[in-house]
Amino acid sequence: MSLKIGIVGFPNVGKSTLFNALLKKQVALAANYPFATIEPNIGIVEVPDERLKELAKVIHNEYFNPNSSREVPEKIIPAVIEFVDIAGLVKGASSGQGLGNKFLSHIREVDAIAHVLRDFTDPNVVREGSTEPKSDLEIIEMELALADLDLIQKRIERVKNDLKKGNNADLQEELETLEKILQRLEAGNDKNGISEKEQELARKFNLLFYKPKISVYNIDEDKISSYDNKTDGNIYLCAKLESELAQLDEESALEYMKEVGIKESGLNKLIKVGYNLLGLQTYFTAGPKEVRAWTIKKSTKAPQAAGVIHTDFEKGFISADVISYEDLVQTGSYKNAKSAGVLRNEGKSYEMQDGDVVEFKFNV
Repeated sequence: MSLKIGIVGFPNVGKSTLFNALLKKQVALAANYPFATIEPNIGIVEVPDERLKELAKVIHNEYFNPNSSREVPEKIIPAVIEFVDIAGLVKGASSGQGLGNKFLSHIREVDAIAHVLRDFTDPNVVREGSTEPKSDLEIIEMELALADLDLIQKRIERVKNDLKKGNNADLQEELETLEKILQRLEAGNDKNGISEKEQELARKFNLLFYKPKISVYNIDEDKISSYDNKTDGNIYLCAKLESELAQLDEESALEYMKEVGIKESGLNKLIKVGYNLLGLQTYFTAGPKEVRAWTIKKSTKAPQAAGVIHTDFEKGFISADVISYEDLVQTGSYKNAKSAGVLRNEGKSYEMQDGDVVEFKFNV
């Protein structure tokens, strides 16, 4: 599985600049991933994870043969994240204004939504929407709620018509839940006490209002260092700076970030916040052929985690040899880890932990 984030925002908030930065990162990955044909509104980038490099060092030291020309590991494959751009959202998009409604179906398929909000002061860039980000966020939220409102109203009418044909307990329960959802959408921002049944229907109909959301403030470059350590759950970045960083190699990018006073790029922060928001974690497979990161939901059991690699792995799951990333790096090799007793064999009930390095045993 990969994380998919939809980018929404008014025109001229820096959304296109930010998205273009993602596309430049995507070009750099073209040789590693089979995404040769990608719609113009989709960008795919790697999930930053320093643990991959450390695991590659361990594998290299354990398996490298100086008499062979083969590189060890042959490949390092990070997890990926997909960004979907919804172009030019404006007030009234839900009723056909602008181009925003054209892409609403794409946004319904994403896992989370990133609101890009203008908080920079360039007088040469015409401001669309309001004069400050809070109002812009409220309008965007309203447009997403209105798009859902139409869908839910139609579903309510359909369920009512079906109930006229005969009493049905499941349909009656659905109607009651739909009416609760309708009340929330009409209120605009009421998200208190959401029931599991509401969440279930929200997932079924891909409702935008219920999706996890991240606010991304596009600020002036000279303010970026003062926001670097902010921990309020929002992302603060300079889209222009992100675009420039995307064109640099890793060493040059780190030097540039040091000059402007930030420790990490805004795009990397966005990915990490998205992972946390959606309850995702990473496990690794590591051998001489490849070191690879895999994305799973927290609390995923071992057989289901194996199924992320291939459905046959889940069907024929026998057990899993598991070692934590920290233990493998500390011991320096699988051989040492086994001798130290930190390499474990786990069964079907094992709940995967973030950073597990795993070899699945299966029979097909």
